[in-house]
Amino acid sequence: MSVSLHARSITLSRGARVLIEGSSLTLAAGDRVGLVGPNGVGKSSLLGALAGELPVDSGTIEASTPGATVGWLRQEPDRSAASVREFIAERTGATSAQRELDDATLLLAAGEPGCDDRYNLALEHWLRLGVADLEARTGDVADDLRLPARTLDQPMASLSGGEAGRACLATLLLSRFDAYLLDEPTNDLDLVGLERLEDWMLDQRAGVLFVSHDRRFLERVATDVVELDEFTHHLSRFGGGWGSYQREREVARQHAWQQFEDYDTKRRGLADRAQREREWASQGLSKVNKSGEPDKHIRAFKVNQTEQLAGRAARTARAADRLEQVEKPREPWQLRFSIAATPRSGDVVSRLIGATAQRGAFHLGPIDLLVAFGDRIAVTGPNGAGKTTLLHLILGRIEPEAGSAELGSGVVVGELTQLRSQLQGDSLLRAFMDVTTLTVPDARTLLAKFGLVGEHVERPTASLSPGERTRAALALFMASGANLLVLDEPTNHLDLPAIEQLEQALDAYDGTLLLVTHDRALLEAVRLTRTIEL
Repeated sequence: MSVSLHARSITLSRGARVLIEGSSLTLAAGDRVGLVGPNGVGKSSLLGALAGELPVDSGTIEASTPGATVGWLRQEPDRSAASVREFIAERTGATSAQRELDDATLLLAAGEPGCDDRYNLALEHWLRLGVADLEARTGDVADDLRLPARTLDQPMASLSGGEAGRACLATLLLSRFDAYLLDEPTNDLDLVGLERLEDWMLDQRAGVLFVSHDRRFLERVATDVVELDEFTHHLSRFGGGWGSYQREREVARQHAWQQFEDYDTKRRGLADRAQREREWASQGLSKVNKSGEPDKHIRAFKVNQTEQLAGRAARTARAADRLEQVEKPREPWQLRFSIAATPRSGDVVSRLIGATAQRGAFHLGPIDLLVAFGDRIAVTGPNGAGKTTLLHLILGRIEPEAGSAELGSGVVVGELTQLRSQLQGDSLLRAFMDVTTLTVPDARTLLAKFGLVGEHVERPTASLSPGERTRAALALFMASGANLLVLDEPTNHLDLPAIEQLEQALDAYDGTLLLVTHDRALLEAVRLTRTIEL
C-alpha cells in the first residue's frame, strides 16, 4: 500500500522553547529523507510528533490512508524488555497488534454491539504487520545477523552495544510498517550490519525519514535531505541526495554572506557620505559666522550653500534607511575542541603476552600485542569479535585467564566508553566537578564550550540526551588531559560539525590513540599508524 505522511504548518515546542515553527513536510512512498541539524535542535522530537507520540502546538499531521502504520525506532533501544524476543515484538508493533486482536476477539465472543468492525480492523492490522509468521521469520533473521538463538531469550539489558545494535537491525528487517521514522539507525552497527541496513533502505518501498550523522550512509541512501535550522526553527528540503545538499547549502551560505556584505558596504558608504556632508555643512556655517562678512547677500549665499549640504546629508541618510535590510547570517555554534596536554608516558604503554579472556561463552586470545607511545591504532572487526574486551585487557581492567597483561608507567587514560557512562550523579555540574576538581565558574565555562549551558548542567546526568552525554565526556578530555586516548564509537550521537571538530582534535593530538569505530569517514580522516582487525 502506497502511504504518504503529511505534516502541515506544524509548530512544536518543549516547555518554553520552540523547536519547529510553522513548517511543513511530506514523506511519500519511496522517499529516503535524511533529517539533519545540530544536537538538541529537535530532530528526535519531530520524529515523535510524526509518530503521533508527541502533541504539536499547532498544525496537522496525518497519513494519506486511514489506519496506516508508522514505525518509530528511537535512538536508544528500550532495554527494559524482558527478552530480545519481546523487544522485537514490541518494536515491530506485534505486541500491541496482538493485544488489540485479543481484546476484539473477547468482545466478539461476548457478542458486544459493534464488535464486528473492531475485530475486522484489528485482524487487518495484525495481518498487515506480519504478526502471523513473525516468530518463524525472527529465527531466520537472527541467524542471518549472527544473533545466536540463545540471545533471543536473553534480557536486553545483558547485551553489548553491538548485540543491541543487531537486535535493533533485526526489528527493521522484520517490520512491515507503511512508513518509517528512524533515529540514528547506524549506531553500534558493524560494517556488515551497515551494509545490510543500506540494502534494506535501498529496497524499501515505504517512505523512510531518518536521523543520521553517518556521512557515508547519507551519501549512499538519502534521496533528499531535510535540514532543521536552529535559528529559524524551519524545515528546509534539498533534493538530489547528500552531495547535492552540501553543494546547495554552501552556495546558499556564500550567497547570504555576499548579499549581507553588499548591503553592509552600501549602508556604510551612505552613512559615511552623510556624515561627511553634515560635517561640511557645519564647517561652512561656522566659517560664515566667523567671517564677519558685511555684505548680507554674500553671507546669505554662503548660508544657503551650507543648508544645501545639510539637505544633501539628510537625503543621503534617508537613502541609507530605504535600503532593503539584509540580516547578518548567523553562524551555528561550533565545538572548539582540543585535548589537554599531559606528561608523556613511558615508551611501553601496554603489553599483552599470550593473553586470553573469557566472557561467558566468548573466548578471546591468546594475543601478543605491544602498544608503544605515539601509536595510533584502529581496532576493527564485526560486532561480538571482542573489541571492547581487548580494550579492557590493554587497560588492565580485566585479568587475563592465561598469559599476562601489563599497563606501562605514567599512563594517563582518557576514555570515551560506548555507553557514555563516565559521569554519574544528580547533576552534570556536580559530577563534572567531582571528576575534574574544577571550581563552579571554571566547570560552567568549560561545559559551555561544549554547548552545555543553563538547565543542562543542573540536570541529572541520566536525563541527558546521548549527544549531550557524549559532549560532556569530551569536555573531560579538555579538562583532565590524557596521554592514552581510548575512544569506543566516538561519533555515535555527535552531530556533523562536532564530528569534524573531533577529527581535527585527534589529528593534533600527539599521544597514544586507540580507536574503535565503524564510522567509515572517520577511519579515512584520522591519521593511523596501524589497524588491528579482530
